[in-house]
Amino acid sequence: MAGKVLNYYAGGNTARGFYSLYDSNIEGLDRVFILKGGPGTGKSSLIKKIGNIWSEKGYDIEFLHCSSDTSSVDGVIIRALGVGIVDGTAPHVIEPKAPGAIEEYVNLGEAWDSDFLAEYKVEILEMAAKKKEAYQAAYHTFARALKVHDDWERYYIHNMDFEAANELTNTLIDTLFTDKSVNRKADVRHRFLGAATPAGAKDYVPNLTEGLTNRYFIKGRPGSGKSTMLKKLAKASEEKGFDVEVYHCGFDPYSLDMIIVRELGFAIFDSTAPHEYFPDREGDVIVDMYETTIRSGTDERYEKDIKLVKERYTTTMKDAIEKLAEAKNWHEKLEKIYVNAMDYSVVDKWAATIQAEIEKIAEAK
Repeated sequence: MAGKVLNYYAGGNTARGFYSLYDSNIEGLDRVFILKGGPGTGKSSLIKKIGNIWSEKGYDIEFLHCSSDTSSVDGVIIRALGVGIVDGTAPHVIEPKAPGAIEEYVNLGEAWDSDFLAEYKVEILEMAAKKKEAYQAAYHTFARALKVHDDWERYYIHNMDFEAANELTNTLIDTLFTDKSVNRKADVRHRFLGAATPAGAKDYVPNLTEGLTNRYFIKGRPGSGKSTMLKKLAKASEEKGFDVEVYHCGFDPYSLDMIIVRELGFAIFDSTAPHEYFPDREGDVIVDMYETTIRSGTDERYEKDIKLVKERYTTTMKDAIEKLAEAKNWHEKLEKIYVNAMDYSVVDKWAATIQAEIEKIAEAK
């Protein structure tokens, strides 16, 4: 029987630039293979291949998806074996903590024809510069969108009952943990449930919450206290000794979108656009922040102003996504050059070498 596959992002294109949470997810692993190589060198294919092999062997795996290409992955973790394989090229450069003892560099650049690439040096430099420029423009535009979002939030923050929000949070802590605690240090992992991609906003909420007994869908407006409540719940879980998965917002990583405590079988998440879901199974519950914490009639009182700021936000986000698509276009042009310079039999040998080492680790377990 195949193992479970958990899908999430460990890095994202955000209003604060590229934001990496890779260290949080590979922390504690005994063996980490860091892949190096240019675009089109087969990193994602190698990661998928080995991940699928171990999933078919019955091991649970975690795929770390690429926020810049929805068809690619940037890593796989086989946590039961303490093994990970990650793409260590920019922008998610990973600094080894114990090179050789834990981390091992895998140079897929061994498979390319340097003489062939040298013929395209001018084109490669130009395309790489255009790609970087497009990403910087995307991050700048996301930052503008965040300022617009702050303007949107103010209408609700100024009409918020903070005491009611605190009471709701305390009630949820009592409901979710029911005075339970364990005497151990909690394992806390920071991730993204979704990301802004060249194809728009994507998320893995259904996959991440599959099999959980209870799912709490937080509904509300910008600035209604959703992230603050999630931060308090995450802190409560950690203080009570329960392992917690903390999912940051793919737009503003300083905010939270979800926490999952698998030991207690629950997830609670911001279920508003762009990751809006509704209850569809037993154990699903709506938590309405607008109804509980915002002064009645706020939507109606500021209807015209809110509509305008929402339109500005939507337009700015659309512009940012277009810049990500432009960056992806330059990346694909670079890939075409590198693909023609590659001897993928060398990559296959590296995959076989990594697979053999993981098998030794599994045998020793």
